[in-house]
Amino acid sequence: MEHRGPSRLRPIWANVRAWSAARVRGRVTLAGFFFTLALLLTGLAAFASANNLLFLILAAMAATFIVSGFISRLGIAGLELDVQLPDHISARRRTPARLVMRNTKQHMASFSIQVVGVEGSVFTTPVYFPLVSGGTEIETSVEVVFGRRGIHRGDSFEFSSRFPFGLAERRIRVLMDREVLVYPALDAQPGFARLLADIAGESESPFQGRGNDFYRIRPYEPFESARHVDWRSTAHTGDLQVREFAREQEPLISILLDLGCDPKSQPWFERAVEACAYLAWEMSQRGARVRFRTQDWELLAPVEGDVYAILKYLALVEPRFSSNHLQHRVEPSVTIIFTTEPSRLEAGGWAGARVLHPGCFPFESAESAAATG
Repeated sequence: MEHRGPSRLRPIWANVRAWSAARVRGRVTLAGFFFTLALLLTGLAAFASANNLLFLILAAMAATFIVSGFISRLGIAGLELDVQLPDHISARRRTPARLVMRNTKQHMASFSIQVVGVEGSVFTTPVYFPLVSGGTEIETSVEVVFGRRGIHRGDSFEFSSRFPFGLAERRIRVLMDREVLVYPALDAQPGFARLLADIAGESESPFQGRGNDFYRIRPYEPFESARHVDWRSTAHTGDLQVREFAREQEPLISILLDLGCDPKSQPWFERAVEACAYLAWEMSQRGARVRFRTQDWELLAPVEGDVYAILKYLALVEPRFSSNHLQHRVEPSVTIIFTTEPSRLEAGGWAGARVLHPGCFPFESAESAAATG
């Protein structure tokens, strides 16, 4: 016979915990502690002396304390928060965002509201709103930082207020039920810049010069270099515009990521993912064609799609404990392969490729590279 009692209680317990996290909580401040102490002393003196004046003072102090808690609860209730993020976000990089506070109470304002992130939120700097009028919304700029690549969901924020007398701090937690896709980190890690310089040198040697034929003017994209900004078009349209040039033959950079990875090599695999994202982004910004390939996915940028498609794939890619070998392809390009098992490539005809594996240069720290050098 199966006992389903605990399993039936789990949804109820989950609802209780959600209600407890979302309900308004209170914390007595230091000023509130001394006020409560004075209230108790006044009450003891009033009952001990039977003095009507002390009873009036006691009643006023008790009414002040009760009204303070009631107004504080009303002020913090009915507030909504929304975070407006850009379309392209990379991990561990400060990203500007818009924080929108809405007061759904039509005829009552909220005063002295502070917003902080909790439980690993994307931002920890408190944001203060002195006044949010009834039925209105207020926007402010903030910076957010996502610590890892992938899908982020369920970020938590907390409203708090000490209005009107600062005797107690009322808090309410809000869970934002939304998903955000975060690319791998695009900032150079130890060894990445040297690897990029080597690859750029190899790719430019057979393709001297850069095309000067004007191709088009297009809107500026996030993270893009400002070298080719067309300031005349920018002034005319009000938005940043970029000049593109055509060249007869652009270098081809082939970046291959071997998904086969044992559990011990997973930290190296994460570094390899960041290296692929960094190389794909930087080389595409330099005007090169980038072919990114794994065992189950392939894209040639910018012919078949832009570099953001590669970054989206890298944001969600996961290692596999067993996978097929990468297939060799004869193609005039500079080829970089990231693999945890270089022996898998020995019989594949990758003689001219640059094979990067655990322990090789791009993933050593600067200190260890200096020591070995």
